[in-house]
Amino acid sequence: MAIDLLNHKLDRAFDHIDASGNGVVEREDLLGLGARILVGFGESPTSVAGASLVDGFDRIWSTLSKTLERDGDSGIARPDFRRGMTAAFVTGDLYDPVFRPATVAVAELCDGDGDGEIGPAEFRTMLCAFGVAYDDVDEAFDRLDRAGRGTLTVDELVLAAADYYRGDDPNAAGNWLFGPL
Repeated sequence: MAIDLLNHKLDRAFDHIDASGNGVVEREDLLGLGARILVGFGESPTSVAGASLVDGFDRIWSTLSKTLERDGDSGIARPDFRRGMTAAFVTGDLYDPVFRPATVAVAELCDGDGDGEIGPAEFRTMLCAFGVAYDDVDEAFDRLDRAGRGTLTVDELVLAAADYYRGDDPNAAGNWLFGPL
């Protein structure tokens, strides 16, 4: 794995979670990201889809904390975040059982009508919740829409997330999940 590329992507993920910019992420920060996504899509955290997202994000936090041998209430600084994410989800075997279900929950929220397709507006709603610059969203969508259909499938979005978090190809489309690196 290209360490510089991985660290850059994980730093961006850290920044998505650390909305306050205090240099430490906490469980509430990750759940806050989930809340921004739910609000963007007008989904209740108690609905089936909302609960799936909240549970997925909570499982990511629990796994990350356990990997770093911390209690779930401790904040995590950027270097430890990189180390924990790498150990649990990049080189470790916990991506599919823990991280992937959270990405599926997000992707399924983007597919509000359940047709398996995510349009540019839904993609924009998701990326705005992550704090991606408005001007970067269209290019990100176009890079992920390799077939040029004008939509992404739920599966394509889930695969893009796996590419982003686990991939080492600097030219992979998934690297554009949150805009240009």
